[in-house]
Amino acid sequence: MKVISIVGHSGSGKTTLIEKLIRELTLLGLRVATIKHAHHTVQLDTPGKDSWRYTQAGAAVSMLVTGEGLQMVATNVAEREPQKLAQRFLGDADLVLAEGFSNAGGKKIEVLRRACSGTPRCSVASGLIALVSDVDEVHPLLPHFGLEDISGIVEFVLHYDQT
Repeated sequence: MKVISIVGHSGSGKTTLIEKLIRELTLLGLRVATIKHAHHTVQLDTPGKDSWRYTQAGAAVSMLVTGEGLQMVATNVAEREPQKLAQRFLGDADLVLAEGFSNAGGKKIEVLRRACSGTPRCSVASGLIALVSDVDEVHPLLPHFGLEDISGIVEFVLHYDQT
């Protein structure tokens, strides 16, 4: 399974880029999954509801299934690397786009906008494979894509060999 993290400074357009990539990739017939890294505390379940009660009682994984979809809450997940999380929980996906995870291992595409910061968060040594940017002078040996070049980014992602 191919896992690529989309990284960048806050407000750079990571979520918007991922939304656009998902739309294009699913039109091509791929099953795309996402993993989002949050730096702040998020309420993962509704206190007092059954699935919350199961988790509070000690369930390692609790899943709520409705007619519209499902939600899973896993507690005490020691592994926080996107590749490991994808292997454990997203096995039927063709591609996983992880948002954030700048400090984690794995391949990364950085969204770098001069309006947010002209300084990249990642380096080639940390897994950076391409930039989606209006800052041409940073990492000149890596592939660069314009902020709206969704088809170019899709082609790159589809043909990038992770080995």
